[in-house]
Amino acid sequence: MTRFQTGSIYEAYGAFHIKYYTTVLREGKEVRAQRSHKLCRKDAKHYSATCKQVKKLASDYMVGIRAKDGTVENPDSMTVAQFFESRYIPYCEEVSQRTGRPRQRANTVAGHRQIWKRNLKAHFGTITLANYEAVLGNRFLKTLTATQGKTTIKHVRSLGSSIFKLAVSDELIKTNPWRDVQIPEDAEQGDDTAHYTLGEVEDLISALADHVDCQLVMSLACFLGLRPGEIAALKWSDIDNGWLHVQRSVVRGNVDRPKTRESIAKLPIVDAVRVPLELWRQKSEQTDGWVFGSRNNTPVDLHNMIARVIMPHLEGNRKCVVCKTVPSVTKEVKWKGLYAGRRSAATNVIEQTGGDFAVAQQLLRHKSATTTLTFYKKLMTPQTFQERMERAFPAPKQLGS
Repeated sequence: MTRFQTGSIYEAYGAFHIKYYTTVLREGKEVRAQRSHKLCRKDAKHYSATCKQVKKLASDYMVGIRAKDGTVENPDSMTVAQFFESRYIPYCEEVSQRTGRPRQRANTVAGHRQIWKRNLKAHFGTITLANYEAVLGNRFLKTLTATQGKTTIKHVRSLGSSIFKLAVSDELIKTNPWRDVQIPEDAEQGDDTAHYTLGEVEDLISALADHVDCQLVMSLACFLGLRPGEIAALKWSDIDNGWLHVQRSVVRGNVDRPKTRESIAKLPIVDAVRVPLELWRQKSEQTDGWVFGSRNNTPVDLHNMIARVIMPHLEGNRKCVVCKTVPSVTKEVKWKGLYAGRRSAATNVIEQTGGDFAVAQQLLRHKSATTTLTFYKKLMTPQTFQERMERAFPAPKQLGS
C-alpha cells in the first residue's frame, strides 16, 4: 500500500528526535520497523517540538526517508484512507516518552477501527485529504439517520474530525473540513440504556447464591458502580480499612490505568458489598494477588464468567460449567449487562439518598455531575415516584364549618 508519513517529533535528553517507520530486512523478510533520529539540541532557536524550526528539520529529514523507502512524496495525492492507516492509527498507538503509555487506550483505538470499518471507510473511498469538503460530510451524516442513532452519529463525526485535525497538525492540509460538518437535526436518540432497579439487583444476586464470586462481581457493579475492567483488575491489596481503592483497569486483557484520572479513587465498602467480599475471601483462601484471578494468575475474563456461570443461573436453559448441571430457576431475572450495574448504582443511590446527586457523581467518579445525570441517572421506580408525589402534595386540611 502507498504510504505517506511525517514522523513524530519528541523531546528527550535535552534534544529533539523524530520517530518514523521504515522497511527493514529481518530473517529474509521485509517488515516495517520503527526508527528514531536526532534532529537537534534544544536551545533558544529550537525550543519546542512544535516550533517552526524543529518542524522544518523534521520535514526535511522525512523527505529523504520517504524517497529512500519508496513512499509517496506528494501529500496532495494522499487519500484519507491511507492517512488513517499509516498515520492516524500509529499516532494513537504511539507510546509517550513521558508516561511510557500509548496516547490512547487499546479499547479506544479498537473503537476507532470499528467506526472506520462500519461507516467511514466506504464513505471516504479513494478521495484525497486535499479534495475532501465539508458538504460531503454533511451529506454522509444525513444518510446515517435512517439506520443509526444520534449517539452513534456523534461518534462518527468525532472520529472524522479527529482524522482531519491531525492532518492539519501535520501540515498536509490547511483547514479541517469536518469543523463545518454538523449532526443532522432529525437524528434521533437511540434506545435508552438499561439499568437494574434495586429489587432486580436483589433478585439477580439471590439467583447466584451458589457462586459468591459472581455475587461479589454484581455487588461491585450495582452498589459501588465499578466498571467491568475495574472489577477484573482488583487486587486484595486494594481493600483496606473499609475502603476499596480503584487503581487500575483491564482493557482487552491488558492491565492499564483506569479510564480517567478521576477514576483513581477510594470508595466506601458498604454492607451490600462487604458481606460477599468476606465470604469470597474465605472461600478463595487468598490474601494477595487478584481478587478474581484465573488459573494463569491473570485477571479473570468476566465475559467468560458471565456466559458460563451467571447466565445459566438466570436463564436455566444451559449447563453451568462450575455446577456441571442446568440450574433450576425459580424466578426469571432479565440480564441487562454488567455495565447496567453502574447505571443502577447512580440511579439507586440518588433515590435512596433523597436526590443527592453529589453522592452519585463521587461514586461514579465523574469530573462533571452533568455526565452522571445525563448518561447514568435513570427514571425512578413508579413506587418511589408515587411516594415522592404524596410527600410533596399531602392531603389538604379539612375546612371548618
